[in-house]
Amino acid sequence: MSSNTYKRVFLVVMDSVGIGEAPDAAQYDDKGSDTLGHIAEHRGGLKMPNMAKLGLSNIREIKGIEKADKPLAFYTKMQEASTGKDTMTGHWEIMGLHIDKPFRVFPDGFPDELLQELEEKTGRKIIGNKPASGTEILDELGKEHMETGALIVYTSADSVLQIAAHEEIVPIDELYKICKIARELTLDEKYMVGRVIARPFLGEPGKFTRTSNRHDYALKPFGRTVMNELKDEKYDVIAIGKISDIYDGEGVTQSLRTKSNMDGMDKLVDTLSMDFTGLSFLNLVDFDALFGHRRDPQGYGDALEEFDARLPEVFEKLTEDDLLIITADHGNDPVHHGTDHTREYVPLVVYSKKFTEGREIPLRQTFADIGATVAENFNVKLPEHGTSFLNELK
Repeated sequence: MSSNTYKRVFLVVMDSVGIGEAPDAAQYDDKGSDTLGHIAEHRGGLKMPNMAKLGLSNIREIKGIEKADKPLAFYTKMQEASTGKDTMTGHWEIMGLHIDKPFRVFPDGFPDELLQELEEKTGRKIIGNKPASGTEILDELGKEHMETGALIVYTSADSVLQIAAHEEIVPIDELYKICKIARELTLDEKYMVGRVIARPFLGEPGKFTRTSNRHDYALKPFGRTVMNELKDEKYDVIAIGKISDIYDGEGVTQSLRTKSNMDGMDKLVDTLSMDFTGLSFLNLVDFDALFGHRRDPQGYGDALEEFDARLPEVFEKLTEDDLLIITADHGNDPVHHGTDHTREYVPLVVYSKKFTEGREIPLRQTFADIGATVAENFNVKLPEHGTSFLNELK
């Protein structure tokens, strides 16, 4: 193994942890957005001593997080090159793709013609058709659904079409077939829906509970990613959290589901104990789903501090043949207007025990620089987009 190649790469995406508005933020109605900065201000400072040591506040000062005199990691920020600001665009770009047509979001619900087609092809009426929380929409429409058999269709701030149905009214197999029909219909460029999600539930009005039979029907990435190249060359690609869903299983050799950020950190620590050669790729979704979209800066800050407190376990298990990359996929400023993601720079922190001292590396013009670096490290085909920073880690 040469001095700047690594046996294992651990890539952690802190979902939605942006570090200040991108140069094109105004085009997305996101001027002034600053996820990390605003959370820190709201709380009177963030306590993240481990990320501080790596150099998080050296990228740009964040209230409460000390700048490191001798940062342990190489650090910078990355600008998204693709059009859009959703999870799939950010992640696909991280693995070497460039998305020039954004996935669509549906703040006013889905077009009538799409729903009419879905009704015709499934033989069931549709109710709902608006952005909603998955539990609130059941309280509102669950009873009507049970009485009529109509499908509850709703969306969120993401590019998703969700179909909720009671398992005793619409059997699971039928719901899955319905979602496959919806997936086919929404492949059309005029819709560009990232994911169709089956949301089965049980119970009685006022006491509905969603079951574990959720199923995601994602788009396949629009091209081969670095993960495909790794898998084809017999490297391990361990997907933790929603990573496998985001890439529709492409390039994944093992998938580990997670229930929460802390469960995600548990699974990361588990993979640190495994003997493998390749990539361990973790998404920590709670930052985005529980706190960003819900505009909860206090809860978001708590989650950031909880994440930071787990890092010593990670540091302890890393070997000199490991590389740790911590980044994000977009912003979701919890004090910004609306409930949508925000177009921001994301932090990039790169650490290995073999570094004597870290420093700033140049601003990255695309998230795909991560994919290019991973590809160069394992000597697999480089992605079309992105420039490796492997040789800058010296």
